[in-house]
Amino acid sequence: MTHLDVKTGLAGAGYVAGDRLAMAVHLAMTLGRPLLLEGPAGVGKTEIAKALAAMREARLIRLQCYEGLDASHAIYEWNYQRQLLAIRAAEARGGLSEEALFSDAYLLKRPLLEAITDPSQPVLLIDEIDRADEEFEAYLLEILSDFQITIPEIGTVAAQSRPIVILTANGTRDLSDALRRRCLYSYVDFPDRETELAILAARMPGLEARLARQIVGVVQALRREELEKLPGIAEMLDWAAALSGLGVNDMAQSPELVQATLVCLLKTAADRDAAPAQVMDRLIGKVA
Repeated sequence: MTHLDVKTGLAGAGYVAGDRLAMAVHLAMTLGRPLLLEGPAGVGKTEIAKALAAMREARLIRLQCYEGLDASHAIYEWNYQRQLLAIRAAEARGGLSEEALFSDAYLLKRPLLEAITDPSQPVLLIDEIDRADEEFEAYLLEILSDFQITIPEIGTVAAQSRPIVILTANGTRDLSDALRRRCLYSYVDFPDRETELAILAARMPGLEARLARQIVGVVQALRREELEKLPGIAEMLDWAAALSGLGVNDMAQSPELVQATLVCLLKTAADRDAAPAQVMDRLIGKVA
């Protein structure tokens, strides 16, 4: 498989990737290395993992990171209630050995351990790693280096089949050098006009060509404005679906509907205030 095969496969799963990104995904799979995708929110980093899983017909295992995430929620924990019940039930028989108590039967696998022990080579998505605390990165280092997890009560659990690991980061905080060294890296930015048109065509093939050009042109113009939250690809697709669903074929002829459907595109009150009717008319006029 070449990076062009990866590009074609992702396209078949609905994701339009450039040559650089397709090469990064190809090398990550070929070398068995995690891939760190960094870039602003809304550019489709998470969708890459979803499309890759669909392309390979593989299981997608997702770990959504957040502040305070710890090993018990990300890697594993013991089912203490079940262990307690087993101890009580075994008291009449002379008790339960420690080896039996700390076994797979009482182990609750969280996403990281689940991915390590899955023999089918799943795609493991560690989403928004920069939202987790710095201490959590230390838990990842053994996994990303050796694809194994050490459980004190059991020992070291090595991967049966190395998962394909995709990490995403939005730039919320700086990631450690140790984490970056263990990953391949690609920066994912907002797409250019032609790529975004291709994305829109792939997701909504029946959309009228003039409307598609207007949608992409206006969205790209809005990203150059001083907004609190720049509209991402998902917002662009929602807006396109709303306009198409309302029967709009030319935004210049339906200014009221354009303004009403901005609820799909702009997600803060300040951003809505920054795009009144006269601003939208100006932007539409430039791309019409």
